[in-house]
Amino acid sequence: MKESLLPQCYCEYPMSGPPNQILLVTPVWNDAARLAEFGATLATALAASPLAVRWVIADDGSRAGEHARLTELKNAFALVFAGVELHFAAHHRGKGAVVREAWALAPGAAWLAFVDADGSVTAAGMLDLIALAVAAESSVLGIRKRTATTAVVVSWWRGLAHRGYLFAADLLLDLQCEDPQCGAKILHGADYRRIAPSLVEHGLAFDSELLCSLKRDGASWREIPVNWIQKKGGRVHPLRDAWGMLASLLRIRQKLARGR
Repeated sequence: MKESLLPQCYCEYPMSGPPNQILLVTPVWNDAARLAEFGATLATALAASPLAVRWVIADDGSRAGEHARLTELKNAFALVFAGVELHFAAHHRGKGAVVREAWALAPGAAWLAFVDADGSVTAAGMLDLIALAVAAESSVLGIRKRTATTAVVVSWWRGLAHRGYLFAADLLLDLQCEDPQCGAKILHGADYRRIAPSLVEHGLAFDSELLCSLKRDGASWREIPVNWIQKKGGRVHPLRDAWGMLASLLRIRQKLARGR
């Protein structure tokens, strides 16, 4: 039996919303320190935006003490942007799992988005992507790509790991996406809900499974270069995570081969 995507959790807000809603999720796991800086700038950007955004900070089973710290941060952010809420997963399962949990809290939302808490993609950059998605009526993926107007600042080892993952994803999944792992995505809600029941990857490869399933279902998206600056304290460790990511890609490939 497939594991439920909605384990017991604590939620401090209603379980639905208006159909034109944009649900923006920021996943965190023992990440209150980094969220403190990025969250303040995101709250300010959201308060100044005309977009109908509901912002959910989704905690993936952090250690003791993080709940209190996140509650303090949420209350501070709410003084600037009233539409911020907290979601606490019952257990730590992975970034993909907690993003899907939070997205499921607004089953009628027109748009579903997430942005990483480290601030590698700026708050203003994320709001620009959301506005573009709504205006174009198309899912939008931020991608890390140097252009005449965008800069990417990354260490050599992180850049090497990124290129290695892209090579493996293209080879195993034929995904045809320039950057499936960038932590800034906006999806058309109806497209996502058609494929949501089939998604099972909880960890860092959930983006690749998500995009493969959307592609197989006939959905499309736009890929938009963004400014991206690597931040300290990241959760990705190339040497430690490489085999796990490869195993995830192989699982996704096998699932696709079975037609799931």
